Amino acid sequence: MSSTVAQSAPARLICDAAPQTGPAIPVRLRYTAEDPYAVRMDFPAEASLADTGVTWVFARSLLESGLSGPSGAGDVHIWPWGLTHTMVELRSPEGVALLQFGSAAMRHFLALSYGVVPAGGEADGMDVEEALALLLGEAHG
Repeated sequence: MSSTVAQSAPARLICDAAPQTGPAIPVRLRYTAEDPYAVRMDFPAEASLADTGVTWVFARSLLESGLSGPSGAGDVHIWPWGLTHTMVELRSPEGVALLQFGSAAMRHFLALSYGVVPAGGEADGMDVEEALALLLGEAHG
């Protein structure tokens, strides 16, 4: 089994002027055993204010809890919207983006991530010193 999974998850940018009418944004979700607590959400350059690809990183547990009820504190908030959609709000100094995803795609990605590292197994086999060095941006020798 691979230690990384990735999946495309199209999103719609929600705005006051024209909710759900814009083109789908091709978002890519990634999860890796090397960083078992985190999910990465990659946005292409055309969806960024900086004209470069942008990656948001947040806790896998946030995605899990946000699929069943409002969840999040800080820069990323996730909540269900009806039976078929999931909303993701991303906050940065430049502003706020509200995105709508299909819940089925998000649940499928989460299930794939559990195939890499089971729920609750994130700390299994983790070297605490190495994890701290990564967190602090230090080389570990």
